[in-house]
Amino acid sequence: MNKYDRFYPGRVWLDTEGKRIQAHGGSVIFIDGVYYWYGENKEKTVPGSGIWHWGVRCYASRDLYNWEDKGLIIPPEPDDIHSSLHPSRCMDRPHIIYNRGTGKYVCWLKIMNPDETQTSTVLTADHFLGPYTKVREGLKPLNMSAGDFDLAVAPDGKAYYYFERVHSETICADLTEDYTDVTGYYSTHFPRPYPPYVREATAHFSRKGKHYLLTSGTTSYYPNPSEIAIADTWHGPYRVLGNPHPEDKSNTSYHSQISSVFKVQGKKDLYIACADRWLPRQMDARYEEYSRMFEAIFNPDISVEERQKLLAREPLPEDNTSIADYVWLPLRFDGEMVYIDWKEEWSLDDYE
Repeated sequence: MNKYDRFYPGRVWLDTEGKRIQAHGGSVIFIDGVYYWYGENKEKTVPGSGIWHWGVRCYASRDLYNWEDKGLIIPPEPDDIHSSLHPSRCMDRPHIIYNRGTGKYVCWLKIMNPDETQTSTVLTADHFLGPYTKVREGLKPLNMSAGDFDLAVAPDGKAYYYFERVHSETICADLTEDYTDVTGYYSTHFPRPYPPYVREATAHFSRKGKHYLLTSGTTSYYPNPSEIAIADTWHGPYRVLGNPHPEDKSNTSYHSQISSVFKVQGKKDLYIACADRWLPRQMDARYEEYSRMFEAIFNPDISVEERQKLLAREPLPEDNTSIADYVWLPLRFDGEMVYIDWKEEWSLDDYE
C-alpha cells in the first residue's frame, strides 16, 4: 500500500508494512524496472545490546518513495562468534555490483574486528536477493586496513574499489575480473594526517565523462563537513572542489553522513545523494567540540595535558542507531561544482 508521494529528508521513513526502514550505509541498484535499496540492518542495535548489526536488509520499490521489505539478503551468523557476520562484529556499508562475465552479484562488506584491524568479507550470489555465499573472509586488500568504501563498474566491465586506508588516505584499486579481489594496481588520494580530517564514507559517481568522489570526515557517527572532488579518469588525479552543502552553518552536512549516490532512471540529469542521520536525537552536538576530541585522540603533537583536558569533557550520549533516519537530497550542478541543497520535502516531479 503506497503511503508516500514525496521525499521528507531527516524524517522517519517507514516501509509498506509501517516499520522503520533498516538499510543504513546503504546503496540503491536498478534491476529490470525495480529499485533495490539495501544496507545495514540496525533494528537490534540499541545501547547495551552488544549488537552492531543484524545482517543486510533489502527493500524494493518502483517509485523510490514506497519500499517493500524483501527481508535479509545476507543474514547474521549469531551462532559463530568467529564469523565476520556475527552480530557483535562491526559490519558496515555493504556494496553489491553485478559481474556480466561471471553472471554473479558480488557483495563486499567492511568488517571492524575485535583486534581493531579492518578487513573485507566478499560474497557472491546468482540472484540479487540471494542466497549469498562467502568466498573471502579476513581479506586485507593490498595488505592494507580497509575502511569505508564504494564499488563502481565501468561500461567496459572493469571494476574499481574506492576505500579509506584507515586513518591515512583514500585508495582506488582495480578489482580482478571476477570482482572478488584486487589486482594489485592502485592509486592514492587525499592524504591527511589523522582524524577528523581523513576522508571516509566514499561515494563515487560519474557524469558527463567526469568522475566524482563525495566523502565525509572521520568522526564516527557524529556528522561533519563533506567534500566533493572531481577527476577525468577513474584513478584521478582528483581535485577537491569544496563542501557541497551550501549554507550548512552547523558544519554537519545537514546532520548526516553520505552513503551513496545514484542516477534516477528516466530523468534527464537527476542524481540523488543518500545519507544517514545516524544520531537524530543529538542534533545539538557541536561539530567544533567533538571534532576536537577526535583530533586529541589521534594528533601526536597534542600534549598529554591538553589531550586529557579535551577528553575529560562531559561524554556524549550513547549511540542508538536503531532509530537512525535518512537524508535523501538531489544533486545540483553548477559547472563542475556539485551542490546538495537542503529541502524540507521534494518530489521527482520537480525534475525533467
